[in-house]
Amino acid sequence: MRGDMEWGSIPGLVRSAAERYADTEAVVDGRTRISYGELGARVERAAAACVASGVRAGDRVGIWAPNSLDWIVSALGAVSAGAVLVPLNTRFKGAEAADVLARSGARLLFVTGTFLGTSYVASLRRAAGEGTGRGPLPGLPELEQVVVLSDDAPADFRTWKEFLAAGDEVQPARVRARASAVHGDQPSDLVFTSGTTGRPKGAVITHAQTLRAYRIWTDLAGLRHGDRYLIVNPFFHTFGYKAGVIACLMRGVTMIPQPVFNVDTALANIAAERVSVLPGPPTLHQSLLDHPARDAHDLSALRLVVTGAAVVPLRLVERLRGELGVDTVLTAYGLSEASGIVTMCRRGDDPSVIASTSGRAIPGTEVRVVDAEGTPLAAGVPGEVLVRGFTVMRGYYQDEPATAEVLGEDGWLRTGDVGVLDDAGNLRITDRIKDMFIVGGFNAYPAEIEQLLGLHPDVADVAVIGVPDARLGEVGRAYVVRRAGSVVTGDDLIAWARREMANYKVPRTVEFLRELPRNAGGKVVKGALRGRAG
Repeated sequence: MRGDMEWGSIPGLVRSAAERYADTEAVVDGRTRISYGELGARVERAAAACVASGVRAGDRVGIWAPNSLDWIVSALGAVSAGAVLVPLNTRFKGAEAADVLARSGARLLFVTGTFLGTSYVASLRRAAGEGTGRGPLPGLPELEQVVVLSDDAPADFRTWKEFLAAGDEVQPARVRARASAVHGDQPSDLVFTSGTTGRPKGAVITHAQTLRAYRIWTDLAGLRHGDRYLIVNPFFHTFGYKAGVIACLMRGVTMIPQPVFNVDTALANIAAERVSVLPGPPTLHQSLLDHPARDAHDLSALRLVVTGAAVVPLRLVERLRGELGVDTVLTAYGLSEASGIVTMCRRGDDPSVIASTSGRAIPGTEVRVVDAEGTPLAAGVPGEVLVRGFTVMRGYYQDEPATAEVLGEDGWLRTGDVGVLDDAGNLRITDRIKDMFIVGGFNAYPAEIEQLLGLHPDVADVAVIGVPDARLGEVGRAYVVRRAGSVVTGDDLIAWARREMANYKVPRTVEFLRELPRNAGGKVVKGALRGRAG
């Protein structure tokens, strides 16, 4: 029997992991260390508390908090009680969080106390403290309860301990019956898009989709029992929750959640905890490699890196293998609307394939590249990437018009990404359709230009946008982060670019920044750069 069919649902996976890997260390969070058996018991207690709090099967439960053991327990507890999880981006402001909570109709919210100097409770109160509702936040009438993942909470909210204690009166048999009633075709979560452009939309993903997709992910990545996984990717993002928590549950891997990426903390964790698995965006791995104190830390346990982005420099792949001795470096591509995974490289692929593509379609999915009329294009010709298969969402939650814009009756999902397929079926993402700009009639793809500029020895990070030009319509502007100690100028880079790329691709202006604006998923927020450009 196929593994995901055996589990049936995420609650089934949690129960299986607790039994099969009972004595294996499950989570290391600061000084707290618990086994899979203990994790299973904690999740069951959280599920009992959800039942005691009136959560019904199918209710939406939000969670707005950074990576932690409490996030794992509360989220899996809610799902085990039959709820649909709504993870909220920790970069959201109060009004953005309130909007997602309102549109998802969440009845219960788990929220962190203070994170990065911000009180999320106070932020929510400012955004939703007034209205006609009778709950803790009158502006969110459907939100009946707010649980603060802390020892302190306002009078009309509940602490995590108070919430858990309320479930102690619920019989274990009742909790297990609720978990057993969850089926694979039911929604497991609403994953809201990153919102780098436009209003976030909630992609409806089921238990069966999640389990099948991340069983494949663990197989292709080679994740194995005994691995120790530093999870820096945010849990609110599919990469953190599903390629992180869910994948670890499948193989009995130790989870080490890190709430914020700090290179010093990451190096210390990798050395102290003998971390063997470290997925994340290319910038994360680049910063580890370039850290001046890297050699003072024992990183020899690292064996698996999975990354994904439009730009993954070949030099980065080579350095991870050569300097850190990482056996397996893989790239992948996905989006929330397709359960977070569409293509992935395979172990044994040539480094040039791993660096220049995001691999091939995973089993059970199809990928094609089409022109503006929807006609499939030949290998080597750029166009919009479409995906069809079991990973594709049911649709956007309560938003039929937006669903119809991207999901055809034939099952093909429009990704909004521009890509190129090679003869072997490997996909190279060149850009977002909205980011492409036209220079004197030629299509210019920022990611392609960024990859070329990233080869310059003085460039640590780079992003390119199109800006208006009276003669050519649009031209490129590059935002560059210099390498430490570099004094390279904009004129230097432009002159170098003229030797390395076609003239229409060459940025006409260069602006230097200390760092690029990125969202919590590691993507450059190009809207912020366009705002700078005026």
